[in-house]
Amino acid sequence: MDQQIVLIPLVCTRCSTPIPAMADEMAWVCANCGQAMSLDEENGLIPQLIYYSDAISPNAVGKPYWVAEGQVQLQRTSYGSDKGQKQEAAHFWSQPRRFFIPAYQANLEQLLSQGIQYLISPPLLQEGPAARFAPATLDIRDVKSAAEFLVVAIEAGRPDKLKEIDFDLKLNPPVLWILP
Repeated sequence: MDQQIVLIPLVCTRCSTPIPAMADEMAWVCANCGQAMSLDEENGLIPQLIYYSDAISPNAVGKPYWVAEGQVQLQRTSYGSDKGQKQEAAHFWSQPRRFFIPAYQANLEQLLSQGIQYLISPPLLQEGPAARFAPATLDIRDVKSAAEFLVVAIEAGRPDKLKEIDFDLKLNPPVLWILP
């Protein structure tokens, strides 16, 4: 079966300026007009809202994160005594959580450390001026899987002998934030 290869021109959706893109990049800001865009597999380049943290120092390069509000319904069992971990987990997940998923090129250890750190102690999201940022390489379609991985990592990191977890993650549509 022949599949047709379709090339997507990477030009600004607002002013048609060519977008210099590197392999694996998923989001850009036009250097000419400032229009933010992301690559959508079905629709090509589409406008994308990008928010910039006011905590980014002038002339610093920020890091892109997909940020989404989520609610986790969790059931966990452990071998032997759970040492109060079941109640601690229930308390932690009883309120909506803001997931920060690194959109930049991050290895598994970085994804876990940054994702868990910001899940436990989220940074303030106050908008500031536009800033340069590292390439955004994580596809928006991978955000939910990464968030689910963080839930599993947090539960596996509790000091009891985890036997099994079952959870449901409801995640709002992610937005792109540039953080320090």
